[in-house]
Amino acid sequence: MSTDSKNLSKPISQEDNDDIDLMALLLVLLKGWKIVIFFAVLGLLIGILYSRYVNPTYKSDALIQIEENSQGIAALGESISELVGSEVSKAETEAELIRSRMILEPVVNLLHLRIRLSDPNISAIDKIKSNSIDTQFNTPEGVLLKTEGGQIQVSQFDVSQGYLNQSFTLTRSGPGFLLSNGFDDFKGQIGQAHKFNGVNGQIHIMVNDLPATDYPINIVKQSVKATTDAINSSLSVVERGQKTGIIQLSMTGTNQQQVTAILNQIVISYVNQNQSRGTEETTKTLAFMETQIPLLKQKLEDSEAVFNEFRKKYGTIDVGQEAGILLGENAQIDAQLNELKLKKADLTTYYTEEHPLVIQINEQLQVLNSRKQEIDNTIAGLPEIQREFLKLSEDTAINREIYLTLLKNYEQLKIVKAGQGGFARIIDLPISTFNAIAPKKLQIMTLALLLGAMLGAILVLLRSLLRNLVKDPERLEAKTGIPVIATIPRSPLLSRLSKSKKSADRMLAHVDHNSLSYEAIKSLRTNLMFGMPKEGLTARSAKVILITGESPGVGKSFIVANLSEVFAQLNKKILVIDADMRLGELHKMFNMSQYNGLADYLMQDNSRLTQIDNIQKDNAVSNLGIADFIHPTAMDHIDFIPRGKHPHNPASLLMNDNFGQLMAELKSQYDYIIIDSPPVLAASDAMVLGQYADKVLMVTRYDDSIEGQLVYAVKQMNKSNIQVDGIILNDVQQGLMSKYSYHYNYAYGNNQ
Repeated sequence: MSTDSKNLSKPISQEDNDDIDLMALLLVLLKGWKIVIFFAVLGLLIGILYSRYVNPTYKSDALIQIEENSQGIAALGESISELVGSEVSKAETEAELIRSRMILEPVVNLLHLRIRLSDPNISAIDKIKSNSIDTQFNTPEGVLLKTEGGQIQVSQFDVSQGYLNQSFTLTRSGPGFLLSNGFDDFKGQIGQAHKFNGVNGQIHIMVNDLPATDYPINIVKQSVKATTDAINSSLSVVERGQKTGIIQLSMTGTNQQQVTAILNQIVISYVNQNQSRGTEETTKTLAFMETQIPLLKQKLEDSEAVFNEFRKKYGTIDVGQEAGILLGENAQIDAQLNELKLKKADLTTYYTEEHPLVIQINEQLQVLNSRKQEIDNTIAGLPEIQREFLKLSEDTAINREIYLTLLKNYEQLKIVKAGQGGFARIIDLPISTFNAIAPKKLQIMTLALLLGAMLGAILVLLRSLLRNLVKDPERLEAKTGIPVIATIPRSPLLSRLSKSKKSADRMLAHVDHNSLSYEAIKSLRTNLMFGMPKEGLTARSAKVILITGESPGVGKSFIVANLSEVFAQLNKKILVIDADMRLGELHKMFNMSQYNGLADYLMQDNSRLTQIDNIQKDNAVSNLGIADFIHPTAMDHIDFIPRGKHPHNPASLLMNDNFGQLMAELKSQYDYIIIDSPPVLAASDAMVLGQYADKVLMVTRYDDSIEGQLVYAVKQMNKSNIQVDGIILNDVQQGLMSKYSYHYNYAYGNNQ
């Protein structure tokens, strides 16, 4: 053993290889296949339960065509089209209009969609068992829900603002019912309308049917906004294709009949609204004409009466040709002026004075008025009677023309309105297919299986990443600065035997002497004998080898027992000491008892010293010799000191001078002394025992021990001035998928 701290080995490199090793990742996943399978099966189970838990979802579709404009008015003539105007509607705009409360609220009121019924008696287990739960069905007559206790039907449930979105419980009570919200209780009769006055306002309700007694039903009156928002969440309104003008309406829900009924009413509500919107302009024009026709008729009658009275008074007057021409032109101008004034009056009902059409009419009126003024100035030169005749006849003709024109347009618009429709046309009404679109059970189960497997793989990789298990000898040497002097492969035969409680023999020489594991133990023996000579070694009659580990379960006892056996083959006298006085199990390897061992010897010596100080019991007890605690084994040349009974202070016993005297005496009797020590991180015994060892070996288990723990254990030994001479990588698993199997592939034995 070397205690010179200057000669302690230092880690060669602290750098980790950051390259991703796909084969190493695959090996990690293969090692954790049980975890991956567990989470995959767990995910599949969750997917199955979820697919049965959720209610099936159904879908209904409808198609509506949106025309660019209405052709009804234009078909009757350009003049009528100009009076009414034109409307252009885009499918995108109409799609948003369908979602508005203007369209949805009539549907909500018609089908009583604000009334929500639910069965609180249905549990999650019931949903999984039944695979489908009945939901409410709304009709214009009321709301219906089927339950195990019977059906419930409510035709009216109106509440004040304070009770909106508040849950009530309906329960049958004899021939009547009980309505409760936890604070107020209202009793009524089934089949009768009731009005209740509660703390937060009035309640109007009519219950037509209820389940059996003591079977509660939850009932809620939703607000209009909450109901329309719920409809919009399940309603899809999109234009099919690019600028086709065809809108597709789709609605999903857990009740196929309910979905179809609601979507059908939405289509009808939209078309009705569109119909009234398409005739709105025509209706306004007719209303304006109906107010003007009586006034124009009265004005015509008055002008005819005055003209007839003038003719009767003065007789017929012969107006000259020039006067006739002027009169005709003046009449035409007046007719045009009145027609333009009529158009302007119509346009100003929709547009302001700054509109281009209104400005254009004003300009035409200005030109005609200017010409009329010129004609009037010319006629002013005619005789007074002729001027009066011309004036009265002109007024009569103009009034007659205006009246007849307005009456003609009025009759035409009535015909147009009778045949006029909206610009929306129903192509397909929704129908019930009863084919569930969700849940897609196969896809859910497949996805759940894959997600579970992925989660399991992630956990395996994270565990491997966080634990950083011991695998690569070169990596161990780089991290610790200690050479790996042996890699001991796993013995498949010994692994199978160790699972049987009947087989206690774990010596390779007895159960698997032709294995690679046994050859690796022999290689370790050779390395210890010739690989690392020690100074002053020839002055000692025995070579002390201390074998420890960083943590329990790494296989120290297995290495100690089998190493002592291969040393004994050289006809060397071997002593094996189980210095793990806490949990040592080396006695099981030799099929011997744990008692009368090292702890008993050391405690006996301490007891003797105590008794010497006691005057009353001086020389009352005599000690047993060291030979009484050394037991021969069934194998030649091997003696064994078991751990003895469990002491309270094993580390203190080892630090006593008596242990040093014991080791000095034993060295003179044996060629090799192999000591099995407690793990470094579990107890400090290894630091004490290392003071007496010529070689200190650290055992670690392949793909089980943690690198960080091993490195820390080596550092702890170095702090105690104990140099670890080598690392034994135990239980290395060989296989085609094992990345590091090449470290012992060249060991061989007689496998015949």
